[in-house]
Amino acid sequence: MASLVSSLSNSFRQVPQAGIPAMLDCILAATASSPSSLFALLLDAFHDLTKDIAKDEKKLDSDQCNHVSSFVCGVCHLLEKSGVNSDAFQSFTWKCFIPLMKIVHACDREMLNQTTESFVDVVIKTNSWGVLEETLVPFLIRSVGLSMGMLQNEESAIYQWTGSSVSQVSIQQRNYSDMIEESMFRLSLPISCHILTSILDAALQSHPEAPTTNLILANECCYAENFAGHLLWDLCNISVQLLSQSWEHRSCTISFLLPLIFKAFVSHKTFEISAHGKTYVLSRTCFLKEIWSCCKALFSLGTLERRDAYTVLSLYLSYFSSTEGCEDVNASDKAKEFDIRAESEFWGEIKRGLVDKEGLVRKQSLHILKTILDVNEGSQCYPGVPEKVSHQKNSSPRGMTKRGRWADKEAKSLGVGKICQSVDLFLTSQQRWLAFILLYEMLEEYGTHLVEAAWNHQITLLLHFSFPNNSVNSLNGEIFQNQMSSLEEIFNWLSILWERGLCHDNPQVRCLIMQSFLGIEWKKHRDFAKSVPESFVFGSFMQALNDPVHHKDFGVKGVYSSRTIEGATRFLQQYTSYLNARGQIAFLSNLASIAKQQSFGRAGLMSLAECIASAANDCQTEWREDAGPNIVQEESASESVSHNDKTVLLDALRFVVECSKQHFNPNYRLRVCERVLEAAASMVCTFNVPLEVLLHFISALPREFTDCGGSLRVKVHQWLLGCGKKHCDADCCSTKMMLLESFYDFPKRFISCHQLVDAFVTYDDEDLDAWGYEAKRWTRVFFLVIKEEQDLVPILKFIQMYGTKIFRAINNVEWVTMKFLIFTLSLVQELQIMQERTADCSVKVRTKSEFGFAESINQLSSSEASIATEKFVNVFVYILEELVTYANLSCSIFWSGVATEDGNLPCSIKGKLGGPSQRRLPLSTSTSVLQAIMSMKTVASISSWCVQLKSDASLNLAFNFLWKSFWKIISCTRCDSEIGAEISLAAYEALAPVLKAVISVFSPLALDLIGENDKSMLQKAEGKPLLDSLVLTFLQDINSLLGFGALARTRRAILMNWKWHCLESLLSIPYYALKNGVHLEPCATFFSDAAARRIFLDLVESLENAGEGSVLPMLRSVRLALGLFTSGKLGSVVSSCRGVDAQMMWHLVRSSWILHVSCNKRRVAPIAALLSAVLHSSVFHDEGMHVTDNGPGPLKWFVEKILEEGAKSPRTIRLAALHFSGLWLSNPRTIKYYMKELKLLTLYGSVAFDEDFEAELAENHDARNEVSLLAKSPDPELTEIFINTELYARVSVAVLFCKLADLADMVGPINGNDDCHAAIESGKLFLLELLDSVVNDTDLSKELYKKYSRIHRHKIRAWQMICVLSRFIHQDIVQRVSCFLHISLYRNNLPSVRQYLETFAIHIYLKFPSLVVDQLVPILQDYDMRPQALSSYVFIAANVILHAPEAVRFRHLDELLPPIIPLLTSHHHSLRGFTQLLVYQIFCKLFPVDSGVSEILSLEKRCFKDLKSYLEKNTDCIRLRKSMAGFLDAFDPNNSVTPSGIFTDRVEELEFECVPTSLMEQVVTFLNDVREDLRCAMAKDMVTIKNERLCVDEDSNCTEISVDTNKEKLLTLMPKDISVDFQKKITLGKHEKQDTSSRSFLDSNETCKPLLEIEKEDQLLDQLLQSRSVAMERIRSSQQHFILVASLIDRIPNLAGLARTCEVFKAAGLAIADTNILHDKQFQLISVTAEKWVPIVEVPVSSVKVFLEKKKQEGFSILGLEQTANSVPLDKYIFPKKIVLVLGREKEGIPVDIIHILDACIEIPQLGVVRSLNVHVSGAIALWEYTRQQRCQ
Repeated sequence: MASLVSSLSNSFRQVPQAGIPAMLDCILAATASSPSSLFALLLDAFHDLTKDIAKDEKKLDSDQCNHVSSFVCGVCHLLEKSGVNSDAFQSFTWKCFIPLMKIVHACDREMLNQTTESFVDVVIKTNSWGVLEETLVPFLIRSVGLSMGMLQNEESAIYQWTGSSVSQVSIQQRNYSDMIEESMFRLSLPISCHILTSILDAALQSHPEAPTTNLILANECCYAENFAGHLLWDLCNISVQLLSQSWEHRSCTISFLLPLIFKAFVSHKTFEISAHGKTYVLSRTCFLKEIWSCCKALFSLGTLERRDAYTVLSLYLSYFSSTEGCEDVNASDKAKEFDIRAESEFWGEIKRGLVDKEGLVRKQSLHILKTILDVNEGSQCYPGVPEKVSHQKNSSPRGMTKRGRWADKEAKSLGVGKICQSVDLFLTSQQRWLAFILLYEMLEEYGTHLVEAAWNHQITLLLHFSFPNNSVNSLNGEIFQNQMSSLEEIFNWLSILWERGLCHDNPQVRCLIMQSFLGIEWKKHRDFAKSVPESFVFGSFMQALNDPVHHKDFGVKGVYSSRTIEGATRFLQQYTSYLNARGQIAFLSNLASIAKQQSFGRAGLMSLAECIASAANDCQTEWREDAGPNIVQEESASESVSHNDKTVLLDALRFVVECSKQHFNPNYRLRVCERVLEAAASMVCTFNVPLEVLLHFISALPREFTDCGGSLRVKVHQWLLGCGKKHCDADCCSTKMMLLESFYDFPKRFISCHQLVDAFVTYDDEDLDAWGYEAKRWTRVFFLVIKEEQDLVPILKFIQMYGTKIFRAINNVEWVTMKFLIFTLSLVQELQIMQERTADCSVKVRTKSEFGFAESINQLSSSEASIATEKFVNVFVYILEELVTYANLSCSIFWSGVATEDGNLPCSIKGKLGGPSQRRLPLSTSTSVLQAIMSMKTVASISSWCVQLKSDASLNLAFNFLWKSFWKIISCTRCDSEIGAEISLAAYEALAPVLKAVISVFSPLALDLIGENDKSMLQKAEGKPLLDSLVLTFLQDINSLLGFGALARTRRAILMNWKWHCLESLLSIPYYALKNGVHLEPCATFFSDAAARRIFLDLVESLENAGEGSVLPMLRSVRLALGLFTSGKLGSVVSSCRGVDAQMMWHLVRSSWILHVSCNKRRVAPIAALLSAVLHSSVFHDEGMHVTDNGPGPLKWFVEKILEEGAKSPRTIRLAALHFSGLWLSNPRTIKYYMKELKLLTLYGSVAFDEDFEAELAENHDARNEVSLLAKSPDPELTEIFINTELYARVSVAVLFCKLADLADMVGPINGNDDCHAAIESGKLFLLELLDSVVNDTDLSKELYKKYSRIHRHKIRAWQMICVLSRFIHQDIVQRVSCFLHISLYRNNLPSVRQYLETFAIHIYLKFPSLVVDQLVPILQDYDMRPQALSSYVFIAANVILHAPEAVRFRHLDELLPPIIPLLTSHHHSLRGFTQLLVYQIFCKLFPVDSGVSEILSLEKRCFKDLKSYLEKNTDCIRLRKSMAGFLDAFDPNNSVTPSGIFTDRVEELEFECVPTSLMEQVVTFLNDVREDLRCAMAKDMVTIKNERLCVDEDSNCTEISVDTNKEKLLTLMPKDISVDFQKKITLGKHEKQDTSSRSFLDSNETCKPLLEIEKEDQLLDQLLQSRSVAMERIRSSQQHFILVASLIDRIPNLAGLARTCEVFKAAGLAIADTNILHDKQFQLISVTAEKWVPIVEVPVSSVKVFLEKKKQEGFSILGLEQTANSVPLDKYIFPKKIVLVLGREKEGIPVDIIHILDACIEIPQLGVVRSLNVHVSGAIALWEYTRQQRCQ
């Protein structure tokens, strides 16, 4: 038998599977063997076979797979022949089927299907369902369950999943226990699901369908049916479980289980199952609900889960469609049926899916929607739409444009027309759905031009024909009809379309959708606006308004609005007009809160502000006819508006205002704040919100808008005091009183204590900051509220009463005193700000009053400030003595010597590293220190402010206390512990603001106080400098504290910061002393030279390691120290001053540079301080600081470093240019050392705008102050305009040399100083340097360069500067300058560069008239010169004539006009037109109008008169002059060489280097505009002339033709429209020339001989050309009549590939936009020389339409490769022989205007999902199809 099995196994390899049963039957018959015995042998052999396969672990080849499949087929046949044998079936299951399933994953899937089918066939034929149910099914279900990591639920599962249950399935388990053990592990999940579904499908198909909807299955019925019910029960439970698992589990469920389960439930609604003595009901409704619950859970998880949920829904709807075949079901049963379309959550998920970011999810959602609506995929003609048949030839309305008619045609072809012509007046729900789907598919699938064509048409249709009526036709009573039954629902679905359109990839589509939405007449259709969903308004609509593509006109000419913003405000005004007061406030709160959720750009934030103001507009009832009742309802509802709602609104509006601060432009921020303030004033009454919220909102407004003279001050004031608008619950007077009462109550609440009196309360720096901000907000708004003197009385009484009470009380809680100090300090600071703003405002008032402007607002603010100042000074002086006493007591901690050991520090404090607000002190000590700091700061602020306005003994007492405190602190510092060092640090923290305050009001009293305290410390020597001891003692003390080492590193950095702040104040004492009129005694000084040098050395040595917080005070101190040395040379500040030497400056510049490089951020203030400190004016004049014998000096080295770093930091180089130009102007003798740096600044260019720069200057006081201290700009107006642009570097240099030229003009034979001569020499030197560069530099001398390239920009910048330097040309350098000029003029340059060369040349010849004859006239007579150069010289000569002085003007006219006149007939059209303009301009100015008096004119004058008349009346010249209107008159050669003329006085809104359009560019542009018309006309004329040309007759009589006859013939041959052609010149042919001169030629034989020889040469040449043309015609005849137009394509790889394709198929030509790409290396690499063999022509994008029209006239059919509604599939289109195929852009396709020209559109049929092909591939496919058809013909 072994041999039989072996032979059978070999036979299975050779015999096909279909022949296996017959072969086995023959063997059984021949051997008389029983099927069971042979089955057992083969089963054992197969078991060995599977083991070998499993060991091999290699994928089986096809022969091995066929062998295994045949083997299984044979075993199954023998099993079938054995009959119903339970043991055999189990053996087959465990020995054959399951082992095979283990390895099937490595084999072909066909083997899986064949094996499963064979196995199931055996089960069906042998009716072995019971055995199957006991063996294989539990094993498979167990495998599925184990894959989920779970055990079975016995109550819900029919089958047992555990291993023990499987072991009980056989009574002969002992015989194959080993096999069962091998089979115990699970199969893979996909295989298990596949086998289970195959078994269930077979069980369901093994019995006929029941005639009823209920299938009753009992144990006594057919076992197959019972088995099917059991298995279906478990599979339903498994499916629900699997859907909540991983992606693999869901995939198996969707692919295998759900399709079969849905199929089973299609014909059976319920299954009744009996098992284990129980009856179960399996209901379709319950299962579908479970599936829907699973889908809802998946929707909320993630992207993959959402995709699977949509796939499940698609599968569900594919089986349970709208019809369902349930017509025989009664109404009650149908009502119980679960229909997912009746679920509101289902429609919500569909809507979310349609706007999902994932394209696949959107496609799935659309597919589900189409399935519900029963719309065929891909169908463009939607069913169910009744239409009328129109027999009109053209149904388009009259008056439509060509574009409109095409759009109408496209819309109708897409199905829109059918809905338009529907029979019913209103659209049915089905028709609305069809329109919706059409619009959605436009956005998803169609090209941009189709969306543009049909969108507005379809939207208008939906809006005008979708009004619901009572007689709407419903189709089959579908549930989905309700989704389109109301206007609200219609707009819900329309919002989906708008959302998809507003986030479309194509900006053109986004603009179209936005314009369409805003273009709806919301005012006309009153119900439309309120039907738009709020979610769309707050979501997609506001996000779209943040898209810059919708605001192209935003910010133009300073107008911060756009058409989109205006449309949005109109919509929101109508949208909110139906809301009551509560609803309107809630809407505004949500609208303003959008700023918290997303970041807005400039246009977006302005849109938000305008929308907020529009939604809150009081005039909203203008559009409403039913305004009366609504207003009444609104007024009654306003009472129900809670104060909390208004509080939320005001807080949201505050955030919008704060968002505007990130934008630099003050006018922009003003507009945003103004609109937000209008909304707040319109909706919120000030006493209806908490005071703190109101203070927060107003404090968010920029101070410059609300302080004295601010643009919003009056509006804020009116709002605070009540405005009498709709929100006011009382009159304005009561509003003011209530608001003032809340303000008066604030101080008491602020300082009140809610804790026990005897409790000791601690606080830290963060608490002080919070209290300070709160007090500052109150003081700022308080002074906005008050207007009269009595309004101040309660606050003054509070300060006076509580001040003395608090300072005298013993049992006060510490924070009460601290809060009172904070409150008082905030009042003083606000009063100081008011005083400064009032002073600035007064200056503006005086300036405006000189011009007659009103000044009432500023005067009102001034009176407010004066009242507040007077009253507050008195009350502060009143409490000052008590305050000083309290401060003296508090500050004793600094010098009392009380110290605490380190061990007393809490552990939480020890672990801190320290920082600005992290003191390493116990809480109680920290509280005492803060109290001392605040008390000293308050005393200093009050004293320094009051002393400016009033003299009082208490003020002297305060200053005495402050100076004594200073001496005590610097003399009694305790450093014995960390706590002592921390207390000393706090003392210096208190000194910094004190010194800054008291020194600013330095007086003789302060000088005396310093002297008194100095005597108590040291014995003062006679003549000792006054401040030496003070400053040196301070430095010694603080340096010893820094070197003690007790402080943490971060705390040492804080101490260093206070050190430099204090030192800065001390060094500024001499400055303030002189400013305030303090005079020293004779021979007295402030500092000694040794002290000043020690201070300077300490500063410089510390620069390298300075922290960012110390940079500004250190640099200011350096600047003050250098100023001391300068003043010391005069003997007034520093005694025996030796000044600053080079070694000190080298030390300073190197340390400063290290400091600058180490700073991470390039802030304006540190950069400006660095420049003003290091490059101090006191040392810049010293030439030894700039150059040395060995190289650059310290200052030049520093300047080089700054400009080198400025290449990376635009703000650095701009500030440097500002400072350098001022220094160079003050010290012209130093300019000669900086030629290289001047050239760098001239050619510099970087980013155009720096928003942070503007913001810092506007908001940062330090930045403004430091920039103001830089060297003064020579031209403040130009500096203000260009300081934040890339132009400023060269603008500053231009202004510098312009001012130097003015200085140089002062030089005469007698007057003039060294600076004047230095100015002249520096200007000459720099001029020659730049001219040498533009002629000899590698880049600047290039003739071939691209427009807008770096070289182009550098050329413009260089010649702009050369024009400014033209004033420095003198007789000694004029020859060298003119030589450089002529070389540059002769070279090729773009017109934008040449105009500056021409301006420079004009200035030279006007300044040196003698050069005209010597240089300009000979050049103009050189007619072989390049036309470009000759045009420039014509322009130069014309302007020299026009602008020359009267004395030499006519001399120049006689010299220059004769060589210009011949150029009027130049063959070069641009030169000819250019010359005509200039000559006519000369004639008009120098030849007056004919007076009418007859006089005898010379021949020359008559010629000029007639020439002028011709140029004046010729239509072509008139057209040309009109296009140049005003240009020639505006040119001023003198102004054009000034900085204002170059950079500001030209055409507005120039974007490229301030370069205006030159006259030559104007002429060329004009000629290019008419070029296409000229070419067409000339081509037609030439054809006419050639066809009608008379040939010379061979007869001798032909030679007798006269010249006059020939002239008449030529006139006859000219076309009639030649007079209207522009500047056309007719060149006669060779025979015509011979004909016109035949008589003169034939008069002489000698003349005829050369002519005959020339004719013979011409004949030979003609023969050569003819043979060459024949060869070319032969090549052309072999080419196909196929022209490919690829001008719309810009990617080089695609163009190169198309060129290669055209050459392969011998296309007649390829049209591209720019033939320069043929030289690109990438193109040549891909095309592989194809461009040499295929004709390639240049057709720019702007000329494509003309090219196509021309080809259409030549008989070509114009086709486009594009997907449109009328496109013909490529395989169904029959190509004409002569075609031109247009390819579209890579993303947008073919533009609409070009589609109009096409004769047809063809598309490539596509079967995949992507729906797009590469344009090169598409063109190749189309070209091959054309070639294939031509070859077949």
